Amino acid sequence: MNVLVTGQKWFGAEVFQALRALAGIRVMHVFAPADDRLRAAADRAGVPVSLAGTLCEASMPAQVDLIVAAHSHDFIGERTRLRATYGGIGYHPSLLPLHRGRDAVKWAVRMRERVTGGTVYRLSQQVDGGPILAQHHVLIRPDDSAEELWRRDLAPLGVRLLAETVALIAREGHIPGTAQDEELATWEPSLDTRPLHRPDLLMIGHNRPTPARRSARPIAEPPAASQPMSPEPIVLEPVFREPIARERVSLSVGAGAEALPAAVPDRVPAYDAMRQPALSDGAR
Repeated sequence: MNVLVTGQKWFGAEVFQALRALAGIRVMHVFAPADDRLRAAADRAGVPVSLAGTLCEASMPAQVDLIVAAHSHDFIGERTRLRATYGGIGYHPSLLPLHRGRDAVKWAVRMRERVTGGTVYRLSQQVDGGPILAQHHVLIRPDDSAEELWRRDLAPLGVRLLAETVALIAREGHIPGTAQDEELATWEPSLDTRPLHRPDLLMIGHNRPTPARRSARPIAEPPAASQPMSPEPIVLEPVFREPIARERVSLSVGAGAEALPAAVPDRVPAYDAMRQPALSDGAR
């Protein structure tokens, strides 16, 4: 079976080597960034390489049976996938449909979850939303960082699951997989990188609100209007509360604590529903 690998970094290179070690699998082409580990591995193996970000219907090599996305941030369109006999598969470091999005590992750690995992799924028009082909869980330790969790558990798991899935497709052909339950789906925004964007992309949350209990909203919804709609534009003026007199506040920290002036501004702006606190940088 002829396989095309698109990806990058350690994960892409390890997946490339794991697939080449499978009986009956030929990695015939690679798409990777310049000066990348995956590109270097392909060069050493004599496998043709194209630049990451250029994979499309026109650049798709002939006679590809399966596309394998291994840490690729490029959206692979439907016409490109249809050029491959069995379409495309990818790995996501979460228990899909939970934690869709580019920073799934960071969000699992930030939310202090104790169980996460990895999923191999069929690439589709919905980001991280295709049918599930393989899935396995791992435990998150109390002191784990996103980098530690990825390097120790999730990255090696992804290499193994992708290799096993490719071997299964080579033996049995097309695998339909299990559809993801959209009622359980969550999506979180990227913390420190630009989110994947394409005009033809069907993003999770476009047609219905994301469950608030699990997914972060980067922008708050504006308050509903309390008056009927009017063709005239509505101008919202800044609102301020009445001036607040400065007081002296006693801090009861211990015996003999002295009074300190309270740093209360003379004018306090009303709550602005469109302003949100910035997310601190996370680790990947």
